Amino acid sequence: MISSDYCLELCNVYHTGQVEPATRVQRIMGNVKTGVILKDVSLAVHSGEVLAILGSKGSGKKALLDVISRRVQGPTRGQILLNNAPMSLSLFQQRCGYVTHKCDIIPGLSVQQTLQYTATKISGYLKKSKVKQVMADLALSQVANRSTENLTQSEYRRLMIGMQLMKDPVILLLDEPTWDLDPLNTYLVISILSNAAKKYGLAIILTMEKPRSDVFPFLDRVLYLCLGDVVYTGGTRQMLEYFNAIGFPCPQLENPLMYYLCLSTVDRRSRERFIESNHQIAALVEKFKLEGGAFRKGSSVLGPQNIDPVLGHSKVPMSYGSPSSLQIACSLYTRLLAATFSFTKPGMSQLFVRLFLVPIYFFLLWLFYRDMSNFQHTFVTRNGLIFSALAASYFFGILNAILIFPVYRTRYYQEAQEGVYSGPIFLLTYNFVSLPFSLFSITGASAIIFPLIGSFQDPLEFLYFTLILWGCYIFTEQQTIAILMTVKDATTAAICSIYITCVCLTLASGVLRSIKGLQEWLYYLTYATQVRYASAFLNRQVFLNPLFKNTLPYDAVQNCSNIHLIETSNFNGALNLNCKFVNGQSFLTERYSRDPTDVIFSGILDFDVNLGATFAFSVGMIIFNMFLYLVPLPTYIKAKFRE
Repeated sequence: MISSDYCLELCNVYHTGQVEPATRVQRIMGNVKTGVILKDVSLAVHSGEVLAILGSKGSGKKALLDVISRRVQGPTRGQILLNNAPMSLSLFQQRCGYVTHKCDIIPGLSVQQTLQYTATKISGYLKKSKVKQVMADLALSQVANRSTENLTQSEYRRLMIGMQLMKDPVILLLDEPTWDLDPLNTYLVISILSNAAKKYGLAIILTMEKPRSDVFPFLDRVLYLCLGDVVYTGGTRQMLEYFNAIGFPCPQLENPLMYYLCLSTVDRRSRERFIESNHQIAALVEKFKLEGGAFRKGSSVLGPQNIDPVLGHSKVPMSYGSPSSLQIACSLYTRLLAATFSFTKPGMSQLFVRLFLVPIYFFLLWLFYRDMSNFQHTFVTRNGLIFSALAASYFFGILNAILIFPVYRTRYYQEAQEGVYSGPIFLLTYNFVSLPFSLFSITGASAIIFPLIGSFQDPLEFLYFTLILWGCYIFTEQQTIAILMTVKDATTAAICSIYITCVCLTLASGVLRSIKGLQEWLYYLTYATQVRYASAFLNRQVFLNPLFKNTLPYDAVQNCSNIHLIETSNFNGALNLNCKFVNGQSFLTERYSRDPTDVIFSGILDFDVNLGATFAFSVGMIIFNMFLYLVPLPTYIKAKFRE
């Protein structure tokens, strides 16, 4: 960061927002109960200072951070200025950082990798040096190679802070950074933040609900809020002077931060105390409005500012700039690979799901179907094998998305709020990692069962078989990703995706129910499913095999080749119940022909149409997701992934 003096100021800020929980229907209809959350808030914080926002639950601490970061929903009045320049969302995203209360870091990565793959403009040696510097400043050097899921709560919080420091912000907001930490780690985190403010020239604004006395020396400024009203804002040391002057001196041996927090909190233990404390706080608020002007400004460490004569306001400090889309895509891609090939439990689990789960299942299929012989009675068995392979490709595509994607989706929603990257870049890099893995997995699985239905002497047939199963796998993976965009719970998303897939398999596979037996409207509905084309292609590939061109015996005992063809053809009226089909073509005619005049092999079983349509569905679903992740979602939907 290029060093510069700057100041963040809030002038008479009011904010109105949601004050009660609302149902999904109420949010959609806009019938949400709102109220004034922040009332006439003014403050100033300069480079190198730490400002603590103190208040009880519901006082408006987080709302104030969201107002400063321009993430808040609802009308806001007043001015938010960075070096006298209006704070916009883009300016905040470029020059400021926000460490939220909840942050999901990708499991499987080490501390050093997590910082290294943070999207920044710098790269190479400069970035490695920056990572080492941040780890040293945050006391993380000793756990640099430790996986993120094995960190203590304090180390995890410091890593969250480090991810923001990598971006060289000039303003850093933190929501409850010491929440649920023990006293020693609370002291450690606050002291580290104070040192970072001085070292990097940061202005740090953090919220606290129960401040301890040992952090008092590290807080340069303090803001007390009660139900959105400002009770006091200004220098921490001047705070004692102010409250003493208005008749509220802090008793000896008391924690002044906590004492004045209690003074600024409504007492709800009884009706009388509630009324009394309300009146007292209202008086304190009015008192500060009248007499607190000098304390609000405090002693500024801000030196002379460089005023732009044209714009009329101070120049905002420069940074290294924002990373390009290519840099972000490369960073996301390498982060995904690092998390997948990590020698940790999450990494090995991902690798197993991506590479070995489908081949293991197909090996079990091979064990079950390996004794199939070339008899007529195995036609239905072969049809069942096709259905099992098809269904497995679909369901394992769903399982892969459910087990792996949610972690990256949640991280995407959190980073997208910071303006780091867009949905299409995220999906593009995810697919660049996922698609090769799924191709290797399906190829290995296909090689296991293909000898049961074909021969490796014709490698092109094996290629077609593999591509069809891969297309099915891709389709349901992308279908599940689309559902996971709005459904947070992975189990619910899996149930939705499985239900859709089961309906399609039942109607359009031609196995559980023959195509010729479907009602007219259901028959035409199958045209809108990928299953119809994939199943038809595989059935054609298997039953038009040269081995099934001639009349086959029913089994090892009954030889149907001596019976007249008219007796063996079910299509022409079966006289022999065992010798039901002449050959593979007869079986396909029975399953797919709806009329004796149908030419099924240039229609529903057309080779090129089925191959092209299967992949058109898969590619179309990928493109659909790209557009889907560009659609602006309601705030309450995105918020549930960040809570």
